[in-house]
Amino acid sequence: MAKRAYTTELGCIACEDLSDVGAGKEGWLVDNPNLICALDTHSLALANRSVILIVGWSESDGSGVKIRPEFSPIEAEYISAIEWLVFDDIRVIVVGTSSGYMLFYSLGGELIHKQMIHPGRIIKLRVRGTKKDLIQETSSEEVCVVMTGVIARFDGSEIKSMLQQWFQETYSRFWDQKSRKRDSDELGNSYKRLPYQLWNVSKYGSCADAAISGIMPPPLMEVQSSQRYYCAITVGEDAVISAFRLSEDKSRSIVGAILSKVVPATFSTIASFSKMIWRSEQTSPKKSDVKIQPFARASPLTSLKDYPRKGEKLTLSPSGTLAAITDSLGRILLLDTQALVVVRLWKGYRDASCLFMEMLVNRDTAASSSTYYEPVKSDYCLCLVIHAPRKGILEIWQMRTGPRLRTIQCSKGSKILQPTYRFGSSIGSPYVPLEV
Repeated sequence: MAKRAYTTELGCIACEDLSDVGAGKEGWLVDNPNLICALDTHSLALANRSVILIVGWSESDGSGVKIRPEFSPIEAEYISAIEWLVFDDIRVIVVGTSSGYMLFYSLGGELIHKQMIHPGRIIKLRVRGTKKDLIQETSSEEVCVVMTGVIARFDGSEIKSMLQQWFQETYSRFWDQKSRKRDSDELGNSYKRLPYQLWNVSKYGSCADAAISGIMPPPLMEVQSSQRYYCAITVGEDAVISAFRLSEDKSRSIVGAILSKVVPATFSTIASFSKMIWRSEQTSPKKSDVKIQPFARASPLTSLKDYPRKGEKLTLSPSGTLAAITDSLGRILLLDTQALVVVRLWKGYRDASCLFMEMLVNRDTAASSSTYYEPVKSDYCLCLVIHAPRKGILEIWQMRTGPRLRTIQCSKGSKILQPTYRFGSSIGSPYVPLEV
């Protein structure tokens, strides 16, 4: 009997431009810490510190697109995170930099929008959401920016409106050569700032990774509050796992209200007094006019400290109710983000990577009932994919307490990726399961 294959070949992305990101050497995809990858349905974006390369295996995607962001040489700024943003027929690349800027680029390399989030290096950009369907009563789509001890949240609808406006104006001035030759910085700053929430989650030390798992109930004393609260999970060196309740309100706590009133007034008084004494302000170089957004309230809920274990990477399930966390001791913890309890543990997986996916259950029963049966969401079961590079295998485990379903051999230098979340309604269209 022939050996059954559980993988599907998508296509070939080999091209000369791949040498710009280090291709051609053994293990080039995983050994270079500066190489970042982001996967779409038919395209792969690769970025090193200064250039982004988009390659595809579909004729309509047009492979070999290069994007070179313009960075300040004084600050030694570089690309620290990339991700796809897909809204129906709109596809763009969003870039995070080491100076705290978020840049939006079209697939033609045009700068759409540039915005400062917070001073510091952007570690990761997370795009996720829960779509409204027969099971989910409400939809929530967001883009999260993870920094060292800081997390920011953008609403997906705000970003979609900005992108639609840009593409409409781009098409309307298509024949206007003067408008098309405007400076890229002018284009990137021609739109108002996107609103977002910002929280400080460094209560238990700097975080190596973080994510907003979803909406959570308000505190007991604020049950009648109309504010929305989110749950944030962080992992890091000081605390393996930490959890926070994030509030949208910046001035609800008494301490925050006092600080927001007293500190600016005190700083203004000191600055005015210093100007009266020192008259050298006019000769000093002009400082940046970027305003730093104040933090909203982040209330610590719990933390797990287990020295010398350190949290390294975090992966959320589609609904946000489960999180897979890898640590420095080769363990993988499965966390229930609602109860904030570790419900499963794997050992002996050093340097592992995890992603959630969905597989069909009772496939034979469903297929035999109807020849033209189209699988729905309830036919799939949630699974966790564990890539163990030291063992050279990829394992698929059924959630939450199910068995190991598959073990697939993978060659050295492999990397697991997942197509980015696609914004939009899923009503009336076939359900697309998570793939790896």
